[in-house]
Amino acid sequence: MRAAIGTLTPDIGVKAACAAFDYPRASFYRQKDREVLSPAVAAVRHVPRALVPEERAKVLACLHEERFQNWSPAAVYATLLDEGHYHCSIRTMYRILESEGEVRERRNQLIHPAYSKPELLATGPNQLWSWDITKLLGPVKWTYFYLYVILDVFSRYVVGWMVADGESAALAKRLIGDTCEKEKIQPDELTIHADRGSSMTSKSVALLMADLGVTKTHSRPHVSDDNPYSESHFRTLKYRPGFPERFGCLQDARVFSQEFFSWYNHEHRHSGLGLLSPAVVHYGLAPEAIKQRRAVLDAAYAAHPERFVRRPPQPLPAPTEVWINKPQPSENKSQ
Repeated sequence: MRAAIGTLTPDIGVKAACAAFDYPRASFYRQKDREVLSPAVAAVRHVPRALVPEERAKVLACLHEERFQNWSPAAVYATLLDEGHYHCSIRTMYRILESEGEVRERRNQLIHPAYSKPELLATGPNQLWSWDITKLLGPVKWTYFYLYVILDVFSRYVVGWMVADGESAALAKRLIGDTCEKEKIQPDELTIHADRGSSMTSKSVALLMADLGVTKTHSRPHVSDDNPYSESHFRTLKYRPGFPERFGCLQDARVFSQEFFSWYNHEHRHSGLGLLSPAVVHYGLAPEAIKQRRAVLDAAYAAHPERFVRRPPQPLPAPTEVWINKPQPSENKSQ
């Protein structure tokens, strides 16, 4: 098709020739641009301003001189010019070096390691904890108190917390050790997940976990979704009615935290726990609580079945498993 159009273009032009064959002009020009010149035609091309091979070799030899080994082409150009020699422009020096494969980044480049996505499962309390630190505003600008919180991922129960006037690995180590002792954690039964803050990745905390037989995992850098339960918990804390804009002193922050965590663990009806409190789930009281709710709903249905159109009411179930980054089925498995 294109060959036939090409025979007509000298006589009637490209537009008329393409219209005669109902062929798009864009396709005609596109195919024309893709044609590769034959080696014979390419060899004929000559750039009058280009350096001859002998001149290129001379420039390359200058650039390879021992005194210029760590110099940039611009510095070499200026030095040769001061010595009374001119071979070519700075840009041409770069072109010659590039043609020889000698242009690259000289500085050592930081290569970030490949961080794998943490995929963690908890089917009961004290199998997976998540911990983090958040700032509480102090009495004046640029003053903070630091709230350390250890959360059981399965039950959302706060197993340990502490308010301090600073962030340090020593404080984190003490909190984790005391909390593991209080919860009677045995070796090889607990995983503690955290982000990559300095306290979380400190050597002292890592050694403590190794001594306790606790597995530690970390979020990927700059991925907040890898530690969602601690982030959600801090949101509940800071959007709680009565949360002050600033705390007057360290004791004020501790008193508020004491009241908040008592409410959160024992009174807060958590949407992720079937509207049960974290303490009920953490201490294995969920089946009895759900049984009691079911009895109340059955009585309500027996009294007024016409009010429940589709089916008898059922209490919300308690969780049976909780994931951090639940694995998604691969495309091959789904096919």
